[in-house]
Amino acid sequence: MSINLRSMLLGWLAASFMLMGFSAQAGMIGTESLVAEQSREVNLATVDAFMAGEQVQSQLEAWGVESDLAADRVANLSDAELQQLAMNIESQPAGGDAIAVIGIIFLVLLILELVGVTNVFTAI
Repeated sequence: MSINLRSMLLGWLAASFMLMGFSAQAGMIGTESLVAEQSREVNLATVDAFMAGEQVQSQLEAWGVESDLAADRVANLSDAELQQLAMNIESQPAGGDAIAVIGIIFLVLLILELVGVTNVFTAI
């Protein structure tokens, strides 16, 4: 009797698995999404390298902005904003107009503060 009960239980279990139906979905990754993801990583690396500079860190401290908070804000920028910021950084001569790029970062942070997205300038 245990063999009969066992075979009934296994039959019921197999039927329930077949009726449940497992579905798997796969799709092609588009070239545009792959390129966009890679360009975002490159732009983010460019901006992060700039933000790690001594002049930028000292200017952010002078404005009362924590560098970790500014880095979080940069990481949350849209792809278009990040690309524009990275292009501004790359177009600047080495050591020439670093203050202009810092000013752009300050303006982005100020706009985010005024819109109410963040509280960067609470120390001021």
